[in-house]
Amino acid sequence: MGIVIGVDIGGSSTKICGFNTKDTLIEPLIVKSSDPLASFYGAFGKFTQLNHIALKNIEAVMVTGVGSTFIIENPYGLPTFHVPEFDSIGMGGQYLSRLQKALVVSMGTGTAVVLAENGNLTYLGGTGVGGGTVIGLSKLLLDLRSMEHISALANDGDLSKIDLRLQDISNKNIIATLPPDTTASNFGKLSDIASREDIACGIMNMVFESIGMLAVFAARNYHLQDIVLTGNLAILPQASKTFSKLGTMFGMNFIIPNSAQFSTVIGSALTYFITH
Repeated sequence: MGIVIGVDIGGSSTKICGFNTKDTLIEPLIVKSSDPLASFYGAFGKFTQLNHIALKNIEAVMVTGVGSTFIIENPYGLPTFHVPEFDSIGMGGQYLSRLQKALVVSMGTGTAVVLAENGNLTYLGGTGVGGGTVIGLSKLLLDLRSMEHISALANDGDLSKIDLRLQDISNKNIIATLPPDTTASNFGKLSDIASREDIACGIMNMVFESIGMLAVFAARNYHLQDIVLTGNLAILPQASKTFSKLGTMFGMNFIIPNSAQFSTVIGSALTYFITH
């Protein structure tokens, strides 16, 4: 059997990975470019060169993502198949978490939620809140456009100067499982002396809490506790902190697997082994 290549073409970057067999993953990589075709061919060339992969040894190319519609012919004459992005999300999350049944949440520019159960994948919905929200609000409020810079700034922020919390409006525990610092209103206590760090922290927290509660409601509806977090936002330090707190509050097991940012592209490649 030859190598199966997976390619996830996004709006600003392309991710690529490969499998020698269903269980042997070739290390993924990412190439940033706003042009989907340039990004695809750049990622493909870099990946095959770094891993010494000859075209004759490639069995199939599985493409997914919003930019995959620009791939209308078989690149380099290789058998190329289009994979629905939501299938790739579910498949990748299930593979990385090694769970038979889980809710997979893909946090990219926006957020998508997929129910994955023994290879059966169901798109449940999503929200426009995601990385695009972080970038957009940070451009407006902080004049920052780099996710890495926003995250670094947020590390030194103080949420008590941004969010209204239960302890600010009540001296009693309203619900026993909710700690005093539970958010009552994101940006509901914005201080006049809030720093750039505080604002960055507040933006991150609002986005992650919004996504987290959406996931909690969906998981409850399907009697699940395991929620797999994937996508570029999942690897930010603020993600593990916020989701760990939400997991404790609502009895959920939020999982951020290794290579979470490459989950969708891994899932696209894996679909070949099911469909062929």
